[in-house]
Amino acid sequence: MPVIPSLVAGERPVVFSEFAQNDKDVTPLEERIGYKFRNSLLLAEALTHPSLGHEAQRYHFDYQRLEFLGDAVLQLIITEYLFRNFRVEAEGQLTKLRSRLVSARSAEDVHAASLDLGQYILMGRGEEASGGRERTSTLADAFEALIGALYLDGGLEVAKHFILTQTRADLEELAEKPVDINPKGDLQELLQSISLQSPVYELISQSGPEHEKTFVSQVVWEGIVLGQGCGHSKKQAETAAAIEAMQLKRWKTKREKKAREIHLAGR
Repeated sequence: MPVIPSLVAGERPVVFSEFAQNDKDVTPLEERIGYKFRNSLLLAEALTHPSLGHEAQRYHFDYQRLEFLGDAVLQLIITEYLFRNFRVEAEGQLTKLRSRLVSARSAEDVHAASLDLGQYILMGRGEEASGGRERTSTLADAFEALIGALYLDGGLEVAKHFILTQTRADLEELAEKPVDINPKGDLQELLQSISLQSPVYELISQSGPEHEKTFVSQVVWEGIVLGQGCGHSKKQAETAAAIEAMQLKRWKTKREKKAREIHLAGR
């Protein structure tokens, strides 16, 4: 099983927060990501929605070009990480792993939401009024544009540190769960072979700061707590609970009881 390193093994870590800590003019977003831009115009461009220029009916830079660059940088960093840390997987398996991380727009939306990126985006009034700050596609585009801006301002190591930090929970999930395994689906299929009732996942608790929460969930079936799990998202916690349920096999008690009842009824 691959082990998640602090960064890529053998490379000198980037001191990512030194600029933000030593500058009084740091913006709230720079403080949040731990990096102070040398060229503040790059950050402004990464946070400017195309609607701003459209509404003003004149040229205004926007994040679309940086989004194009950031998408390529994201692909490169994740590809290199998988190549270095998943050493026995074939090319086809690595492609599947990468697609889970960078091909789903919803994943980028989640990372953007964890940074509360929507509140920092400059956009036209019409776009904002129609829910633009929460729109999935907008958040995903801005997240990629921010990566592009970090790459141009600080270089590849700065962009790499940001990407690996933001995707750490996803990388840990990849290391724990092979690409073709679906613990929740496997558990539901097994339980439905015993009873028509499906398992239910319950959120027990959530703790920690908004950008680094820990969720604890349990999976319950016919009144039995089959397993518990924790993770940096509700999905991860539910997956961990399903994995524990498959290991503990507490449904056997229910199945054995049912078998005894059938046996006694037939006497």
